[in-house]
Amino acid sequence: MPSAAATKVTAVPNDLEAYWLPFTPNRAFKASPRLIARAKDMYYYTPDGRAVLDGTAGLWCTNAGHNRDSIVAAIRTQAETLDYAPAFQFSHPKAFELASRVAVLAPGDLDHVFFCNSGSEAVDTALKIALAFHNVRGEGTRTRLIGRERGYHGVGFGGISVGGIVNNRKFFGSLLAGVDHLPATYSREHQAFSKGEPEWGAHLADDLERIVALHDASTIAAVIVEPMAGSTGVLPAPKGYLQRLRALCDRHGILLILDEVITGFGRLGYSFAAERYGIVPDMITFAKGITSGTVPMGGVIVRKGVYDAFMRGPEHMVELFHGYTYSAHPLACAAGLAALDLYRDEALFERARKLEPYWADAAMRLKGLPNVLDIRCVGLTAGIDLASRPDAVGRRAYEAMEHAFRSENLVIRINAETIAITPPLIVTESEIDQIFAKVANAIRAVA
Repeated sequence: MPSAAATKVTAVPNDLEAYWLPFTPNRAFKASPRLIARAKDMYYYTPDGRAVLDGTAGLWCTNAGHNRDSIVAAIRTQAETLDYAPAFQFSHPKAFELASRVAVLAPGDLDHVFFCNSGSEAVDTALKIALAFHNVRGEGTRTRLIGRERGYHGVGFGGISVGGIVNNRKFFGSLLAGVDHLPATYSREHQAFSKGEPEWGAHLADDLERIVALHDASTIAAVIVEPMAGSTGVLPAPKGYLQRLRALCDRHGILLILDEVITGFGRLGYSFAAERYGIVPDMITFAKGITSGTVPMGGVIVRKGVYDAFMRGPEHMVELFHGYTYSAHPLACAAGLAALDLYRDEALFERARKLEPYWADAAMRLKGLPNVLDIRCVGLTAGIDLASRPDAVGRRAYEAMEHAFRSENLVIRINAETIAITPPLIVTESEIDQIFAKVANAIRAVA
């Protein structure tokens, strides 16, 4: 007879209790789970074989679609060749190859890449680089970090400190000291039903001058913003906003960090949104699309001048006391190189740019449906705001997600009362029509 301990180890779990799901109402999910068993190209498949159209590219990450053969083969080959190499004091060839490929895609002199494992780690890495940069240059008083209301920069303590989504912040104490926030760039009164970058709002960048006047530029290390605030509900940057912010940071010696964890690798029709908006930030954070969601990876692309500031001490000494066990993991690098090949060979960034007008027109057809308050589009993203029920804020969008999955065979993403649609870049015009027809049905179903 096997022991009780052995039986416990080998038993197949028959309930959902052990797993604590992230950013999910666990009790509601476990009462009626939404399970996915496999995926291919534009589709998920449930355990019972039902095909479900992926309207969200996973979590904004499977830009090349699901289970692409070349990426799967690259991961398999790498696992058979080199499973892991030490990330400190040693490395492997693919880390350097991938860094070079990413640097070529970035604008200007963003020439150096520091790898990590997620967008959250990328943001905390960029914030630490910013603080250390000013320190090694003899400006150690520059310790203040500036984020933006409604911004999302991951779940590390640095990221939630500069972030501006209330529920991501209020449960976790005082967070980092010395953090301030620019105002959010969204105003329904001035921007409702905008296609692309709204005309109103560039002046909101000037609030940085107020913060400088309050604290003095000599205390401010960096400003971090998303070119398109994604997780809060798809808020495109107003026309001229990022250019204005770049000029203000230059004027006051403040580093500008663009958080491109969502917008990088084609989501807005370019390698990085910085290219779309014609600016060169001091750092770009990335993750998600770098491996098309297949293996966790993130990183920071750094301008030459920032990197060079660290390269002045004894050559045998560590220049930046930061890193992760799995920085530039061999499997992630193999997946990243294969994903970049797919993006190039299938011209997926250009494809997204060409599809953007068709996408925006399709999204705007939802205007006038019951309870639709606003629709925003930029690149291959769309945010649809629904009116809340007086006694249940967030319930309508949650029910729309449920209806979409169970009755329309569509995955959508929600945040409060906003539906976000962000498909893989391989989406066709026919699939765009299907996505928004299904979203329309879900909205009508929860009227």
